[in-house]
Amino acid sequence: MGKVLIIEDEVSIAELERDYLEISGFEVDISTDGKEGLDKALSEDYDLVLLDLMLPGLDGYEICRRIRATKEIPIVMVSAKKNDIDKIRGLGLGADDYMTKPFSPSELVARVKAHITRYDRLAGVAAANRDIIEIRELKIDSSSRRVWCYDKERTLTAKEFDILRFLAEHPNKVYSKEDLFREVWGLESMGDISTVTVHIKNIREKIELDSSKPQFIETIWGVGYRFRG
Repeated sequence: MGKVLIIEDEVSIAELERDYLEISGFEVDISTDGKEGLDKALSEDYDLVLLDLMLPGLDGYEICRRIRATKEIPIVMVSAKKNDIDKIRGLGLGADDYMTKPFSPSELVARVKAHITRYDRLAGVAAANRDIIEIRELKIDSSSRRVWCYDKERTLTAKEFDILRFLAEHPNKVYSKEDLFREVWGLESMGDISTVTVHIKNIREKIELDSSKPQFIETIWGVGYRFRG
């Protein structure tokens, strides 16, 4: 199924997460220290990192930033912090998902499976597909996963890129937050769709001239989002 690194300082939680993932066929390593976890993530080959925020040595935000600087593997942040600002910060640093404790083991396994499966599929598609999407002032290169807008290259996180590309590939069609979560994350939202809102906000800030008056990703109030073709 894949190899997962759990970076979590609460041993009982880390072992519970490991047990459920191993039952589902994953190979799992545990690190209870931030610096040690970062070293393992950078030096070994993992398919996903399950990352707690509050850690000794280095916090989860800094670990996420350093992993994302060199690797595109899925990063799922886990925290007891429920504030949107914490989600915004974590997702803005490149995390693919944010799970708030407590959560069910079945939800954890489902999300890990979905992220790894989708990452593998997108990596294969990107290798075989060099198509470039160009819509007005926006240019998306699926192979290199690069984006240009208004003649400037824009730096997007992995999930921001996936959302933007998906919407651009389906212009003028309205997608609810639940639809986007299912299409981009590859699983049902399970009630938490604030992640989608955060990513859309971040994308707009990066590609729009005025994020309060978006020209690319429109909000259809009460329904969802639409990419203007």
